[in-house]
Amino acid sequence: MKIQLGLKENWKQFTLLVIINAFVGGMVGLERSILPQIAEKEFAIAAKTAILSFIIVFGIVKAITNYYTGALANKFGRKKLLIAGWIVGIPIPFMLMFAPNWNWIIAANVLLGINQGLTWSSTVVMKIDLVGEKQRGFAMGLNEFAGYIAVAIVAFLTGWIASEYGIRPYPFYLGIGLVFLGLAGSIFFIKDTKHHVAKETISNTVPRLKNIFWDTTWKDKNLGSVTQAGLINNLNDGMAWGIFPILLATKGFTIREIGIVTAIYPAVWGIGQLFTGRMADKFCKKDMLYIGMFLQAIALIVLVWANTMLHFIVLSSILGWGTAMVYPTFLATVAENTNPQDRAKSIGIFRLWRDLGYAIGAILTGIIADLISINASIIFIGMLTLTSAFIIRYRMRCKTDGSLKIWNWITNKHKQHTATGNTKVFYNVKPSIK
Repeated sequence: MKIQLGLKENWKQFTLLVIINAFVGGMVGLERSILPQIAEKEFAIAAKTAILSFIIVFGIVKAITNYYTGALANKFGRKKLLIAGWIVGIPIPFMLMFAPNWNWIIAANVLLGINQGLTWSSTVVMKIDLVGEKQRGFAMGLNEFAGYIAVAIVAFLTGWIASEYGIRPYPFYLGIGLVFLGLAGSIFFIKDTKHHVAKETISNTVPRLKNIFWDTTWKDKNLGSVTQAGLINNLNDGMAWGIFPILLATKGFTIREIGIVTAIYPAVWGIGQLFTGRMADKFCKKDMLYIGMFLQAIALIVLVWANTMLHFIVLSSILGWGTAMVYPTFLATVAENTNPQDRAKSIGIFRLWRDLGYAIGAILTGIIADLISINASIIFIGMLTLTSAFIIRYRMRCKTDGSLKIWNWITNKHKQHTATGNTKVFYNVKPSIK
């Protein structure tokens, strides 16, 4: 069998992995809309406490699992870890259906964190293996779009089922279907990508990392910039997840209005990645990350002074687009700056720090909101996000692969310059520093 790299050459396997990742995202969607109701109505726990405990437990467990998925991917193979993730997920819908107390819900979220770490990480790495160097951004855009749109769809469906038939057990029947389809699809239709890794290794010129953990975490200027931005991105997402509904309620918005505003942010984020993934293949990834984090920071800081529905819709859209610009670009940049033999482990380390951001964001937000105010916590997180943007601006470098600088593209200078046949001088991109 001849192994070829590329989206077109591997479209069948790639499509199957996108579908599998939609099932993965659906597992998170099971709880998004009805977890606070279960906490409040069945266990007499305040929604704020319930959301905080869910985010912390889920974030920490998923982060650690991401690391081990990356570390073990080359040893055991991506497919085996994907299947293991679905096996771990089997008890989750049943635990949510029949939990006699809140501790069972927390235990289900521990399993959910393991399930997400194993399955999502595996599908990410396998897609990158399949497409090779040219279309990684688009591949990651499709991957994250499928996952997050599934989160939204399943969250909507569970909320609708709960309103029609009750909070438990009916909404979680969806989870049984997701686990069955995900596990069966992974066993019978997904093929391991180790041969694609071997093929790319032959032609890849990126040197091996001396210390994968430290290089990915901070030492390598490109990888370290991406990792800190990933942590800050999920830190502000964790804040938005927990604080947005509370902030809107204090400003007198109805439950329906709160639902609209909180849905716009992930919707723009999810759908936007269909476009920003392609952009990450065309434009300098440093530009994508800097602008994306900068937009997030401005949206968060200005949010404190928002009062009308229009204000919140516009700012949620800007926050969603900023997140869409960075999310697929993160993974494509890690892949671009690592040797194929280091890639799975490096992605696992990046995702370890990125998803720890959920827990850190929830804890920081809660402490600052309790000690000072909600507005203070939002401004603090916004300033952290702005700092992250400037770290990218001054520490990261564009790769010398012909990628466009966004400002040059906006001003159409690249077209004028291309006509002179002196493209290399015009782009003025510095080599990636290793």
